[in-house]
Amino acid sequence: MYGLILLSILLARSPPTHLLSAVLFASVLCIKHIYLYLAPAYFVYFLRNYCMGPNLSSRHLIRHIRFKNCFKLSAAVLTIFGASFGPFAYWGQLPQLGARLFPFSRGLCHAYWAPNVWALYSLVDRTLIFFAPRLGFHVQTAAINSVTRGLIGDTAFAVLPEISPRLTFLLTVIFQLLPLMKLFARPSFENFIGAVTLCAYASFLFGWHVHEKAILLVIFPFRFVSPVFDLDYRLSYLTNCANSLLALKDYRHFATFCPLVVAGHFSLFPLLFTAPELPIKIVYTAMWLVVFLVTFEKLVTVSSTGPGWFLSWASTFFIMLSIPLITYTSFIHGIFFRDKYEFLPLLLTSSYSAVGIVASWIGFFWLYFV
Repeated sequence: MYGLILLSILLARSPPTHLLSAVLFASVLCIKHIYLYLAPAYFVYFLRNYCMGPNLSSRHLIRHIRFKNCFKLSAAVLTIFGASFGPFAYWGQLPQLGARLFPFSRGLCHAYWAPNVWALYSLVDRTLIFFAPRLGFHVQTAAINSVTRGLIGDTAFAVLPEISPRLTFLLTVIFQLLPLMKLFARPSFENFIGAVTLCAYASFLFGWHVHEKAILLVIFPFRFVSPVFDLDYRLSYLTNCANSLLALKDYRHFATFCPLVVAGHFSLFPLLFTAPELPIKIVYTAMWLVVFLVTFEKLVTVSSTGPGWFLSWASTFFIMLSIPLITYTSFIHGIFFRDKYEFLPLLLTSSYSAVGIVASWIGFFWLYFV
């Protein structure tokens, strides 16, 4: 599915293949609804480039709608959705399907916190429990074990206010609309890649009951953030794909991508197999990081002064911090505590990863507009 998503992104670059790109994305969306995170960027991009035209002033957009293209795009997408959901509608199962696709009853946080804003919110709530008596805060004793019990269900906070699905939806929409406004005004392929990435960021950081593996939806499109796509359209897609691996030539993009990819991969460790296969995931990830960092540092120009210097050192410090954390969560905790404080390694993993991902989002959000 990720292969199809990447192919869809590459096909979206050239006007003759816009329709095929939309068909591929609609197909993948029907296979796995998590790709709905990326749908707003696709909608705005094809609305402007395929249905209206990218080079028109805002006053003439409605007058110059390409009705033939609108019909082709609508027919193709509706055919795919009809084939996917038609049988469920025929048997009257759409309400049950909707409840399964959007399980709001499962609570704000996953059993293991996805490293997003709500993980940090939960961490603050856990911390305030110890200081609440001194600060005069009221503690709901029934909610003390709510977000650390490792079960799927309603999440209740002991000190901080409760978070509703409506609030998570509102925050997600707000932080998606901002890049979408720029994409609508300037529907270039570069802005499309940025909007896809930021839409995935917003859904992951502010969404309801986000699964930790959804961070891959941010990492994959971020790889295409690059001036390399200014190359002539006549280059083959295979060449574009190969060049995209050398894409992050700007030190600022590189500095925001590094904490994202390290935190994203580290956050997935608890989902992967444990002992006796534990060394495999650690050695494999370490080898990948060494190859990645050494290769990209040769391509990225890091300024010795100014924000480039700060971003580079901050990113390096964050990456180095992962080494003692992995050592503790994978080995030391089990040796000293065994079955006690089982949630502590998960809490440390989620909190560390959330800091890196949120910082990466803030950095890239600023770069997208500046």
